[in-house]
Amino acid sequence: MNLRFAFFIAGAVLSSGALSGATGKPNSGLVSPEKRRVVVELGLRLARVPEPAALPPDLPHPFSPSNFEQPDPEELRAADAARANSAGGSPGGVVGPGGALGPAAGGQALRPPSDREILESIAPKIRPTGTIKMGGEALLIFGRNHVKIGNKFTVADPASGKDYELELIAIDSTTFTLRFRNEEITRSIKSGKSP
Repeated sequence: MNLRFAFFIAGAVLSSGALSGATGKPNSGLVSPEKRRVVVELGLRLARVPEPAALPPDLPHPFSPSNFEQPDPEELRAADAARANSAGGSPGGVVGPGGALGPAAGGQALRPPSDREILESIAPKIRPTGTIKMGGEALLIFGRNHVKIGNKFTVADPASGKDYELELIAIDSTTFTLRFRNEEITRSIKSGKSP
């Protein structure tokens, strides 16, 4: 017998066996309909959203209280006081250094201080003790604190009680320059006076 013919016969037998297995009843991976029905009913029962209990009608709504649009009584009093001052109800009604209303001399209203005036009133209170260079960078010394160029620091104005944020923009061997908003001032390091 020829070897090719033997391979042909073996291949035919194998393929016929594969075809007979393929024509049989397919093996399903699904569970029986009875078992599936039980699982589906349980899922529907668990997924059902219960009806929420009704809220009492007199319960205030947290996001829209009934008097939300009403102005605050303190705001009304402040607005009335401001109207009375501007109408001449008090002699002057000005804004003082601390931002509080107060009388003015001669009934003239004072304007709030400018950025330059604020800087000029605060700058003399800043008294550094010297300078130092660390890593090629100049530092302004305030006791144990060091401030480098570009750093911002807070200074309290004792006259008004307000805090102001100043920026150190330059350091020289005898002077330093501060910036408050768009205003700049240069001060002496030792004496605290303008150069």
